[in-house]
Amino acid sequence: MVEVLVNGCNGKMGSIVCDLVSKSENLELVGGFDKDNLNNTKFPVFTNIEEINVKADVIIDFSIPIATLNILKYAVKENIPVVIATTGFTDEQNKEIEECSKKIAIFKSANMSFDITLMKKIVSYIAPILKNTDIEIVETHHNRKIDSPSGTAQMLADAINSSLDNSHYCEYDRHSKHEKRDKNEIGMSSIRGGNIVGEHEVKFFGEFETFEIKHTSYSRNVFAEGALKAAEFVVKQNAGLYNMDNIFNI
Repeated sequence: MVEVLVNGCNGKMGSIVCDLVSKSENLELVGGFDKDNLNNTKFPVFTNIEEINVKADVIIDFSIPIATLNILKYAVKENIPVVIATTGFTDEQNKEIEECSKKIAIFKSANMSFDITLMKKIVSYIAPILKNTDIEIVETHHNRKIDSPSGTAQMLADAINSSLDNSHYCEYDRHSKHEKRDKNEIGMSSIRGGNIVGEHEVKFFGEFETFEIKHTSYSRNVFAEGALKAAEFVVKQNAGLYNMDNIFNI
């Protein structure tokens, strides 16, 4: 059995992960970590890193960037692999994660869905073929999501730009611009409302036609299940930075 500690265990995603780990035949939930202890009787919840007294084989992180970096320091100290499903990191924070990956195995993905991984592959293939189109990415999420654009939207944009030899750039704010659209823009738009789990659209606008690819998530379970697969994968790896492409050969 792979013993799991969940960082951000009291959050929406953390709670789902804890539930799925508890029901797993291959994983065992040994504890959770969060800023508050909600008197959970099913497993120990720690609010101070110094108080963690369970030994985990892997940490699954669904939290916020500052909490991720906090638990990473503990993981490096204890030599525990980490699955990072948190988004919204700054460039500096991403560099810190990369430095930690030189010491422990880290699995990091902005989206744990297999279909999103497939979508990333598809848009990377299509972009060079439709290189003369205007590319726009629209993402929609629930009204509690704090980062914008979503990590998944940024991941799709980065994949597209990479396939175009990094000739494009992301445009996040047209409000302050008074000029026509640049042909090398990848437009990024965010919508926040209600309880939408997640929706991502990539649009290739040509002069006379438009090609669109869209992915909609109906349940947060798909991300939690992906995190569990990542946990089983990363515990077998040497130090390094891994992502969904390392799991699915597509």
